[in-house]
Amino acid sequence: MKDPRDIIVAPVVSEKSYELMETGVYTFKVHPSASKPEIRDAVEAIWGVEVLKVNTLNRKGKATRVRGTNRTGSKPNTKRAIVTLAAGEIPLFEN
Repeated sequence: MKDPRDIIVAPVVSEKSYELMETGVYTFKVHPSASKPEIRDAVEAIWGVEVLKVNTLNRKGKATRVRGTNRTGSKPNTKRAIVTLAAGEIPLFEN
């Protein structure tokens, strides 16, 4: 079993994710090889809440230009998990 803190990398901070938090839906960046059952178990283990549903998506990194040269690069690919809770909430941004 992987450590739950290795599966959940970071919360996604955006206007859309903040709006979804009010309805009990949280968005996280997760490890690229993490499966839906692993993500569910990790969220339940870290915060002690009941997960209703997990959706995942793979986002391709944007193409970028390297300054001063004629080469192109890219930002890293990421995997995100959209987690719906049955009840309760996750205290993400508290001290």
